[in-house]
Amino acid sequence: MKFSILIPAHNEEFFIQKCLDAVDKARTRSKHEVEVIVCLNRCTDGTEKLAREFGAKIVKEDAKNLSKIRNTAAKVATGDVIVTIDADSQMSENTLTEIERLLLIGKYIGGGTKIKTERVSLGIICSTLVIARYALPWKIPSAGIFWCYKKDFDAIGGFNEKMLSIEDLDFAKRLKEYGKSQGKKYGTLWKSHIITSCRKFDKFGDWYFFKNPKVVRALFQGTDQESTNRFYYEMKR
Repeated sequence: MKFSILIPAHNEEFFIQKCLDAVDKARTRSKHEVEVIVCLNRCTDGTEKLAREFGAKIVKEDAKNLSKIRNTAAKVATGDVIVTIDADSQMSENTLTEIERLLLIGKYIGGGTKIKTERVSLGIICSTLVIARYALPWKIPSAGIFWCYKKDFDAIGGFNEKMLSIEDLDFAKRLKEYGKSQGKKYGTLWKSHIITSCRKFDKFGDWYFFKNPKVVRALFQGTDQESTNRFYYEMKR
């Protein structure tokens, strides 16, 4: 078994080192080969330098489309297992061993993991509840990291490049449906987790999504380029 870890990165010099360090710790606990692929998206800072110093494989995709960015990384992946993680997140040390354990059971097509935020506040909790209102109908129990065999990633066509946002939920839904056709379940890494940054709350305020549910609604349409640009590609890093 070989892992290919895909990391999309748009001006991530303040976050990606922690992400890579966490991957390295997880790699030391795994007995399998691990390749790290960083897909640079219009980076003008030190992201590429940090990724190269780590020894990551580098590819580039300039589109303001996270699905295309992730798929570009997947195209050069040589591992049997695909693992996606965002550059502002950190996987726990046992993440790769837990992925291996669940895949080898043979009951799971792939899945997600538990998510922890780097800090918590009342505003973040309330804003998260607003987001959950729109996320719950998708019936996806976990996200954060997505993991599956590459053959299954390819079978469902990777990430849907027509989705400009919530592409993660769309991917999970299609992976889950494909799993059912193969007699397998969508799994969750309950014994491991990721820690994700609160930079959007730091930028817009902890109460922003609670006070602006229309913004959440726009993002959950999946095709609103203006909203996607504001919250992902044109946000000052």
